[in-house]
Amino acid sequence: MNKTYVDDMLIEMITPKVKEIEEKFTKGEGLSQDDINTLLLKSQYNHINHLDQKLDETIDSVKALEGKFTALEAKFTALEGKFELQQEKLEHIIQKSLNKNMLLLITVIGLFLMLSKIIDKF
Repeated sequence: MNKTYVDDMLIEMITPKVKEIEEKFTKGEGLSQDDINTLLLKSQYNHINHLDQKLDETIDSVKALEGKFTALEAKFTALEGKFELQQEKLEHIIQKSLNKNMLLLITVIGLFLMLSKIIDKF
């Protein structure tokens, strides 16, 4: 985690007071409202630091996830290209088959017409 100059200054400012309060508490002395406020401030600062760390981890996870999605997108693009190529090949095969069947149909019709003309002459 990257601390800022202000973060360091805040922790440095309250650290001596926190140590005094800890010593006071260890001796069994009562705490003043200022002591309690200082401890609350330290607690909140620690909580904010913890949240900052979690936020950094979340940001790192999101960045990693973005990288995975980018890689996945590239794979889908490659797959799309393969499907387009297969579609072109399939269209070519279908067109070739249609042409062949059409030629065969025309030939059979032609033969049928020739045969019927020959039969008509007899």
